Amino acid sequence: MSTSPSGALREVAGLFLKLGLIAFGGPAAHIAMMEEECVVRRRWVSRQHFLDLVGATNLIPGPNSTEMAMHLGYERAGWRGLVVAGVCFILPAALITGLLGWLYVRFGNVPEMAPLLQGIKPAVLAIILGAVWRIGRQAVRGVRLAVIGLAVAGATGAGLNEVLALLGGGVLGMFWLRIAPTPERSAAGSGGLALWPSLKDSLGVALGTGGAGAAAGVSLGKLFLFFLKVGAVLYGSGYVLVAFLEGGLVQDYGWLTQAQLLDAVAIGQFTPGPVLTTATFIGYVIAGWPGAVAATAGIFLPSFLFVGVLNPLIPKLRASRWLSAFLDAVNVSAVALMAVVIVELGRATLLSWPAWAIALTAAVATLRFRVNAAWLVLGGALAGWLLALWA
Repeated sequence: MSTSPSGALREVAGLFLKLGLIAFGGPAAHIAMMEEECVVRRRWVSRQHFLDLVGATNLIPGPNSTEMAMHLGYERAGWRGLVVAGVCFILPAALITGLLGWLYVRFGNVPEMAPLLQGIKPAVLAIILGAVWRIGRQAVRGVRLAVIGLAVAGATGAGLNEVLALLGGGVLGMFWLRIAPTPERSAAGSGGLALWPSLKDSLGVALGTGGAGAAAGVSLGKLFLFFLKVGAVLYGSGYVLVAFLEGGLVQDYGWLTQAQLLDAVAIGQFTPGPVLTTATFIGYVIAGWPGAVAATAGIFLPSFLFVGVLNPLIPKLRASRWLSAFLDAVNVSAVALMAVVIVELGRATLLSWPAWAIALTAAVATLRFRVNAAWLVLGGALAGWLLALWA
């Protein structure tokens, strides 16, 4: 491992540019890839500290996987590493979605990538499973932590808001583990996950109200501020983003039509990297390349600030006996939520024998042979393409 600052920055830039290009599947898959690269292969951080970072990240607004990239960049190369990691992880997806926005405005539709996704999705499911298996063994040490994880998974499966489940598990663990401390308290763990909180009613008002206006009359400043507010209050992942965009851009401002919003969501789903680069596509549709830049900068800027404040505090949380117990319980709760994600994605993805075959092959490859996630994604895409040719 390089010890020079410039060498560390080059490592950070190279890794997160690569992940930005091949990180399909949403935050859970992205964080699984980061765990493999930064803990297993490169050993930039210990698994315990990685889990602490993910557990803490789940408690702040913003896209989880993008913020984890920033955390890991900070750990490797300080403040410059934080910025470089965040920019490099976001940049490939932003450029791709911006280009697709240009094609969309020029030709009126989006390219067909369904065959590739049919192969990529089962492979991504296996990548997430591998990460849950590895970090779950670190997180679930002892009966109490296991019970907390099961309770959080059950509550989430029954419909409880994921953020509330995460906080509830943390508070329960803080008191239960401290009242009668056992060796299991030393465990720390978490998993990358996609949180899907039902926050439209409670947070939608924070996005502002406004009169209607044609897209042609939208100022870059107003566009930037709208996405800045979204980035400052959006918890978990890009999935809840749809509710905010529909309420603000379609209903309140009239900058987009429902059809355009659905196309933007489709673009965000089949491009790699952060789902929030959907904002890049929307910004282009509304105001061209300047709009794409303004929307992208607005939605991601709060995450840089949140991570910069949070990262130095995490060792202090771990040093406190009460807050350390809280963090242990948050971590195991996050693993439980990630397991719920696997079940939900499996129900939506494993609908045919080819999907099962790809998922099982990828699972063996990652669990038994530790094949790099990039090869699994590329292999899944190739399998999907070949199956489409034979169909």
